[in-house]
Amino acid sequence: MSSFLDTMARSSRQRVEEAVRARPLAAVAEAAAEQRAPRPIDGFGRSFDLIAEIKPRSPATGAFPVRDHVESASSYRQGGAAMISVLTEPGAFGGSLDVLRRVGSAVDIPVMAKDFLVDPYQVYQARASGADGILLIARILPDEALSALRLLAESLGMFTLLEVFDQHDLDRVLAASDHGSLIGVNCRDLDSLDVAPDRHRDLAGSLPAGRVAVAESGLHGPEDVERVAALGYRAALVGSSLMRSDRPADVVSSMIEAGRRAEVVVQ
Repeated sequence: MSSFLDTMARSSRQRVEEAVRARPLAAVAEAAAEQRAPRPIDGFGRSFDLIAEIKPRSPATGAFPVRDHVESASSYRQGGAAMISVLTEPGAFGGSLDVLRRVGSAVDIPVMAKDFLVDPYQVYQARASGADGILLIARILPDEALSALRLLAESLGMFTLLEVFDQHDLDRVLAASDHGSLIGVNCRDLDSLDVAPDRHRDLAGSLPAGRVAVAESGLHGPEDVERVAALGYRAALVGSSLMRSDRPADVVSSMIEAGRRAEVVVQ
């Protein structure tokens, strides 16, 4: 595991310990059960789709312009985003569960909690905060934990996006999941935090037919989205370029159009 991922996983475990002391698991599970039903993702990726992300800052590039996150989410929805990802990691990314709650209450499309999840408590936290799905990073989870967290999320009606960085990660994810889970290929090197865009190409041939694959990181404009769509990816997760834009709805729209022009038709 890279030093950055190791730091994030260790911090995540510490957050769980603090959260459990403040609010026991039983109380969080009860709050999760009282939430509205998760929004379904039926049809996601049938045509090329976009997951638009909200994050206050990035450890690779620093803080983004300060904006109202609910307004950003509404702009993403206006531009045609099929889903919204909300960073909830508070340290390196400045996220919070409160932002997740506010965004989930303000839009009518699925909202995903994106964090370095390591414990079942965090899955219940995400659901209790209104998340319709979660991101699970294969690299920081042993096989048993990866399967357990995925199954827990699905038992709560949530979707899962399983994130991989290389062929080994992908092989593990395919062995530990079924066709219901989305597969995310992240091309950011988590040792250096540099982007290696060839990773999308390198793993494209190993992505199984019938699974919705999401290209993550290094997607700055329509031409980048067009490139991954032509490789067979059915969606893209875009954050930094939207957070910097004064017209995010237009950026979302142009990226979706580019992806659908180039997408590989599903038979």
